[in-house]
Amino acid sequence: MTPNFFLYLLTAAGVTYLIRMLPLVLVKKKIQNRFLLSFLYYIPYAVLSVMTIPAIFYATEHTLTAVAGFAVALLLAYRQKSLVTVAAFSCAAVLICELLL
Repeated sequence: MTPNFFLYLLTAAGVTYLIRMLPLVLVKKKIQNRFLLSFLYYIPYAVLSVMTIPAIFYATEHTLTAVAGFAVALLLAYRQKSLVTVAAFSCAAVLICELLL
């Protein structure tokens, strides 16, 4: 391992620490702004989507099978089915499409 590796590691750790520590130190009172509160409410969903959706399309042999599984998941989620149902049926859709291709 090069010495630069440890410098990069320490820099990443410092930035991560600052990102988590600064809001706690700088914001002393409760946030009252409705816009900011609604913005902060949706951040976890946005981050989860940004991390999950690209992984969906690179997890299979063919992009077409990934699109089929994603479409099934969207349809079932839109119809408010349970998480287990959505996951099982989207995996089954990908499996069937992979077997057909």
